[in-house]
Amino acid sequence: MMWKLARPIVALLLLTIPAHAQEKPPEPEGYRTDNYRAPVPATLTGARVLATEDAQAIWRAGRAVFIDVLPRPPKPPNLPEGTIWRDKPRSNIPGSVWLPDTGYGTLAAATEDYLREGLARATGGDKAKQVVIYCLADCWMSWNAAKRALSYGYSNVAWYPDGTDGWQRANLPVEDSQPLPH
Repeated sequence: MMWKLARPIVALLLLTIPAHAQEKPPEPEGYRTDNYRAPVPATLTGARVLATEDAQAIWRAGRAVFIDVLPRPPKPPNLPEGTIWRDKPRSNIPGSVWLPDTGYGTLAAATEDYLREGLARATGGDKAKQVVIYCLADCWMSWNAAKRALSYGYSNVAWYPDGTDGWQRANLPVEDSQPLPH
């Protein structure tokens, strides 16, 4: 008899756990500095948050510069001599500018300069030009980079939190990319 009463309660608890686990975290005051592949906030103060349909419409209209901030895996320092290293290819939204490693919470001065210069080159120095910043789904690096672009004075920042994962789920085109040279 007890098991018959417990079954609906257990089922109800199991149904509520996934909903709670998928709650979006609040925006932190500063930058996220660890565990970059984790659920991201639903908002970014000062930026427009884009769904895939919004990003696609902006991309098709050619109204914005798309910035990919996915890190590039470094060549391992302990590879045996003579080992050939091939960078992992990156497929991103066509026409994007790839500024790898610029979404970490703490940036070295050279990396921060690279981000500033990359944004300036991509926008032609126009801080009012719309900039769409992305990475992968549940990737804090795009959130950090978009927040940093706002701090640099860019006034039309859009953050695409689903990144290339959402783009590819929608069967939208991607193209191989190379990082913007330093």
